[in-house]
Amino acid sequence: MTVVFRRNIARMEGYVPGEQPRERDFIKLNTNENPYPPSPKVRRAIFRELGEPLRLYPDPGSGALRRQAAMTYGFDPSEVIAGNGSDDLLAMIARAFVGEGDLLACPTPTYTLYDTLVRIQGGRLSGIPYPDDYSLPRGLAAKKARVTIVANPNSPSGTSVPLRALAELADAVPGVLVIDEAYADFADETALALARERENVIVLRTLSKSFSLAGMRIGLGFAPSRIIEGLDKVRDSYNLNRLSIAAGTAALADIAWMERNAERIRNTRGTLVAALPGVGFTPFPSRSNFVLARRTRGGSARPVFEALKRRKILVRYFETPRLAGCLRITVGTDEEVAALLGALKTIR
Repeated sequence: MTVVFRRNIARMEGYVPGEQPRERDFIKLNTNENPYPPSPKVRRAIFRELGEPLRLYPDPGSGALRRQAAMTYGFDPSEVIAGNGSDDLLAMIARAFVGEGDLLACPTPTYTLYDTLVRIQGGRLSGIPYPDDYSLPRGLAAKKARVTIVANPNSPSGTSVPLRALAELADAVPGVLVIDEAYADFADETALALARERENVIVLRTLSKSFSLAGMRIGLGFAPSRIIEGLDKVRDSYNLNRLSIAAGTAALADIAWMERNAERIRNTRGTLVAALPGVGFTPFPSRSNFVLARRTRGGSARPVFEALKRRKILVRYFETPRLAGCLRITVGTDEEVAALLGALKTIR
């Protein structure tokens, strides 16, 4: 018997996530996880679901989570959809809007999962390079794509573009504008208002970063109800489990806990950015919970990445021409960042 994949699946490369070491003694600054625990209310909510409730299916529409998200962010529940992480929401968007040969446009470099999801659909991705200052590149709207995606703040650069530029883009694109705000709680602006004001804007959020719930896989999408209705048609049934729904609902009800942790991370980010030039790296201006930094003297950053790994410190390295001289460093605790900086002093 011969197993034959669709041609686009056979030809494509799969998405490669950041390394997850088995040993627990690593300082893990490679996958943008929050170094601080979630709200104590999350733990209590999860315990209430253990035991007897686990034999029952979860609410297929994640109603409690959607209602709390709507209340927290000022939307109607009909304008909110929940996903198994924001990656699940991105997959819904691809299924709903991108068909064979259809175009998705985005600035590059950015989150590489966009490309993977488009290829699964048999669509095409048109990437427009960011200029050196990572401002919004011209020509995105001119691509006339079915879907245009802007990660803001962007990964892996950590940079952000002004809200006014996104508003102008929303008015100019012929299709849907997706604003991926996975890191917005560490930034100065949010585009959530555009999801209320524009008929073609979807804003995505995740509870993995600022809410310290990467292990629960909870994502939120905000858009006009007509778009939410369409996305709901392609959503997997029971796409969130009972524990994730309970955890996300509790976390959103304790927004102050998240905001305190986000402020701690912003403060540590400032310390890291200020210290990196002294250890041979030039940082890009970050509005996220990580910092992209380029080797000041040039050349590949892979030797530094590997030397840090030998010292049990993980950061992210991307083997692409534009990023080969850079490391992406998650903002950990003050102690973890101090250990990283100390190691970089010895590696130089």
